[in-house]
Amino acid sequence: MNLYTMAHDFWREGFLVLDDFFDIELMDRVDERILEHFAGEPEFQHEPEFLERSDTDVIPWFPQRPDEAGYSPHRAAPFDELGLDERLSGLTEALLGPGWRSLYCMVMFSMQGTNGQAWHQDCPPEDPARHNLNRLVYTRDLSPETGGQTVVIPGSHRKGEIPLGDPNEELDGQVVLSPRAGSLVFIHGHTWHRVLPVTGPYRFSTNFRACPTNTPDDVTDVCVYRNMRYQFSTSELVEERNPI
Repeated sequence: MNLYTMAHDFWREGFLVLDDFFDIELMDRVDERILEHFAGEPEFQHEPEFLERSDTDVIPWFPQRPDEAGYSPHRAAPFDELGLDERLSGLTEALLGPGWRSLYCMVMFSMQGTNGQAWHQDCPPEDPARHNLNRLVYTRDLSPETGGQTVVIPGSHRKGEIPLGDPNEELDGQVVLSPRAGSLVFIHGHTWHRVLPVTGPYRFSTNFRACPTNTPDDVTDVCVYRNMRYQFSTSELVEERNPI
């Protein structure tokens, strides 16, 4: 891997896609644990106001947290193996510099017929140095047939706050990413991105979030949408951006 080239591409575009990065056997084990956890009819965990305003139909699971419902070392083992991958660590350091650290591992699960995620930024963009890094692992293919692809605006991590507007409209210059099983996708926390509606049986990805040195652990506590800013720790709408 040419780390210099990858880092250059990431900081130019605000995202980076690496197909066939992880072994399929490991992807199958991660996939099995996720389906085991979400068997049945999982319930949304966010407040109704957030679900309505954010148009975000995602159910999170933190498989490495001992206090998380359903945690066991058996279930966490394949996620631990992913997170400790030396190539992943080396790439992360190439993007964030020395002293970076992991934040948490979060599986994002969406059911068939749901809207995915509206346009957003994972953290406020006022300070360019204060951001998170999404390290997304895909255990199965996403395509126009399955839905749930990730859409990004190249270079938007340098454009400040995502503009007001329709939470799900197509934006000029958007790029639709269709990762496949074994893909690794990096997305800067200030990059404007969304997830398309899910037409297949379900859609999920595993996000090993990280951040540069001297970045607070709660960097992703406030998320920026086109119509609001929302704080997860308090379950509050902290800024009304586009009254409806």
